[in-house]
Amino acid sequence: MTKKTDKRVGRREFLGGAAVAGVGAVAAAATSTFPTPALSQGRIEWRMGTSWPKGMGGVQTGAERMAAKIAQMTDNRLTIKVYAAGEVVPALQGVDAVSSGTLECYHDASYYHIGKNPAFQFFTAVPFGFTANELSGWINYGGGQELWDKFYAQYNLKGFIAGNTGTQALGWYRNEIKSVDDYKGKKLRMPGWGGAILAKLGAQQVVLPGGEIFAALQSGAIDGGEWIGPYNDLALGFYQVAKICYGPGFHEPGSALQFYMNKAKWDALPADIKAAVQTACGWAHDDMWAEYTMRSAEAMDVLRTQHQVRFLRTPRDVLIGFGEAAAEYIGEVREKGDPLTKEIFASYLKARKQLVAYGRFAEGAFLEARNLPFKYIE
Repeated sequence: MTKKTDKRVGRREFLGGAAVAGVGAVAAAATSTFPTPALSQGRIEWRMGTSWPKGMGGVQTGAERMAAKIAQMTDNRLTIKVYAAGEVVPALQGVDAVSSGTLECYHDASYYHIGKNPAFQFFTAVPFGFTANELSGWINYGGGQELWDKFYAQYNLKGFIAGNTGTQALGWYRNEIKSVDDYKGKKLRMPGWGGAILAKLGAQQVVLPGGEIFAALQSGAIDGGEWIGPYNDLALGFYQVAKICYGPGFHEPGSALQFYMNKAKWDALPADIKAAVQTACGWAHDDMWAEYTMRSAEAMDVLRTQHQVRFLRTPRDVLIGFGEAAAEYIGEVREKGDPLTKEIFASYLKARKQLVAYGRFAEGAFLEARNLPFKYIE
């Protein structure tokens, strides 16, 4: 990573902007005095909350770039003011805020809201599910967007994918993981279905905002944890309290982020502004995915060479154990699901079967070929 990238935002700055838990009173006060968006001379002003610490590269800065792109594409007919986690509402309460109209829009990960309905998981990442490009394929060309619209309409929402962090790391540990038995009794930060699957292996699932993970690792409140990957993990300083990072993870093979709006507000937009918003979301998805791809590679090099982090391959038997637990847990979720959840499952699993077969022949086979022991130019 270049010095310019390294200096963007330090860990203390992140943590200072990431106090996203226990801020209900602050958020309520902020909301009560918050100005109502203006509408004059055909110009619309919206407010967008996010679940991200202030200044965090990738997720928060990507949301800000997307808002700027919307303003540019609409000649400022739609402008969106972006707020970091906790500045208006708590980080994990976006759905309630947007559904009720407290905010017009939000940027976060849909699986933060599985407490309302497990189907929210599908539009971020499913354990052992789609990679970033596969998820984009299903959403845009496999019927995923239509099902997403049907599902979100129940909550007065309209959503688009608007970012991707790629394949996430399994997480940071102080000690090596050699078998699934090593997970028994461990307290691990992992949200969504991934953490619930670890619980089936005897671990305790802990859900924390990104800005609280470092302190929890440092104090021993958790035994291990994951956030996103090298790019953000370097900035948050995890290497200072744990020197082992395992990959790949099983829980988020290609984690999409979402931009979602109050559906009534969306329906009221002129057709050309709707088209601009949808196009900007697609651009933001590709832009963020590209950023994470390059910056994580640079950050991994820094972590390995400057901070002596050991990047270890998740053992094969451990991955198989994760897979067996995942099949059991996800099967239970499907069995308990309502008719729409089962409809989404059917679409997702049909596409997964086709994409796994194609990936084995295409990209997966190429990645294996690229790793063969031949000398390449330097």
